[in-house]
Amino acid sequence: MGFKQGAVLASCSFFLGVLFICFFVDYRILYQDLTEDTIKDGFQFYATFFNAPPAIKALLHGFIGVGLTGLVAKLLLWDESAIFFDGSSLAAYLFTISVYLAVTIPCLRTMVTPAEVDTMDDRIEALKILSAGNTIMMLVLAAILGLQGGQEYARRTEQRELAKLEKAEKEGAARSRSEKDKKE
Repeated sequence: MGFKQGAVLASCSFFLGVLFICFFVDYRILYQDLTEDTIKDGFQFYATFFNAPPAIKALLHGFIGVGLTGLVAKLLLWDESAIFFDGSSLAAYLFTISVYLAVTIPCLRTMVTPAEVDTMDDRIEALKILSAGNTIMMLVLAAILGLQGGQEYARRTEQRELAKLEKAEKEGAARSRSEKDKKE
């Protein structure tokens, strides 16, 4: 495993960890009865994320850049493995970034700093949408990790098969030399 793949795995794993923490709140919002305590907990939890210091936000956004840079760098090889595994991973990663930009940020703003026209129902709906978006991002990031693991497995299998072919060629060449020497 190289630095590029390590960058991809580290960023995806980091965000999966963050989203897994969020899933403790998201699960109650999506799959259990929605009570006032659940709503209050969700608002409080996501307000903490939204009001995080700029350094924390810079770290999160920096890790987005690390993953994107790693995938683009891996795609520069432009072999079959890169096209299939890294191309698919890049598309999935861009989808995750799109969900973050189009769903997560607007929903956080609606919940934490509602406009004058936003009602409590609008804020609760934003909480539900945010939870669903987080779950989708978790699944996509897990798929990226699966694709990266599949790429490593395919690379190792290919190396084993090439080593077997080289060994068979060497043995065949040695046999043909030995038979040639016997004839002389």
